[in-house]
Amino acid sequence: MFLFRRNGVGSSARLRSLRSLYRSFIEQNGPEARARRLLRDWLSPDQRAQFDDEGYFEVTGSHTGRRYRIHQGTMGNVLELDEERQPKTGWCFIPERPLAVGDVMLAQKIALETDEAAVLALAHRFSPRLPSLPRVVRRAY
Repeated sequence: MFLFRRNGVGSSARLRSLRSLYRSFIEQNGPEARARRLLRDWLSPDQRAQFDDEGYFEVTGSHTGRRYRIHQGTMGNVLELDEERQPKTGWCFIPERPLAVGDVMLAQKIALETDEAAVLALAHRFSPRLPSLPRVVRRAY
């Protein structure tokens, strides 16, 4: 495909350029980039804008109408919101096999919007608010 001379003038510059082009191609077309593009294609215009601005997007559950916020990540990234849109309960559920982050988020979005009850029956519940830790008082002796 490409012929390079080892000792030719400019061969190291050509190799650096080729490596840079390859890295750029992988960044734009690797699994993570493709998953992120697919996720963005499935988001509504409002969800896409929210994701771009805030790093998360909100969905409405199919059975209860509850609001959920999906943050970027693969585990523990789904928060159920209260009436004031503050985190109320955290939910952890992921696909059975490892996927790119965008694919996991898309699966979570589709699951909550189409079969919320089944998802929550399988999900692990956690508290999104960390408990207040006691302050440690240090004394100098």
